[in-house]
Amino acid sequence: MKKIVLFVLLALPAIFYQCGVSRQVGEAKVLGDCKYNIISADSMLVAGYDVREFRNMRKLEDFNPIKYPRLAVGLLTRNIPFGAKINLEITNPTTKLAALNQLEYRVLLAGKEMAQGFINQRVEVSSAGGKTIVPVRLKTNAYELVTDPATRDAFMNVLRNLSGDQSSSPTKVTIKIKPTIDMFNKAVNYPGYITIEQELTGKMLIGG
Repeated sequence: MKKIVLFVLLALPAIFYQCGVSRQVGEAKVLGDCKYNIISADSMLVAGYDVREFRNMRKLEDFNPIKYPRLAVGLLTRNIPFGAKINLEITNPTTKLAALNQLEYRVLLAGKEMAQGFINQRVEVSSAGGKTIVPVRLKTNAYELVTDPATRDAFMNVLRNLSGDQSSSPTKVTIKIKPTIDMFNKAVNYPGYITIEQELTGKMLIGG
């Protein structure tokens, strides 16, 4: 009997750990059944300029290098820093908790990767219509996005959308998120991505 008790006591940590991994997998799976919506964007800078300064710019050729010297230098040096924060609302319509401890994300424009990042914090979305907002930060060198014919018009339209220009056409972006699971004290990526496709519009700018 003592041996049986000892065996059970030794096995308990492994059992609890396995239960913890299974719980994480289950909570991450529920994220695939959640609804995603980009509700706003803020903290948006291009070459150090607030994107609202480009509200009336229809195409790259319209910009004034005298008025925006840092952008002109960026075109010459092939380095145009672009940063923004997109606020992603997650709604859980299921009867189970959706949660993750960490996630990797990629943002694509016209099929081309625009930015990538990592969120290292616990995110929970309660069941039965619970909502939470996750900030997705974009930070990239936009030179190729600006100069590549495949993405140039779409990126300029993104700038107009984010600047609050409500006359601009919506621009579709793709966000791919991949939850990570804590397994044996290592972060293991969940297989596959959760893909979110949505249009950015001129109404999303906070304070625009």
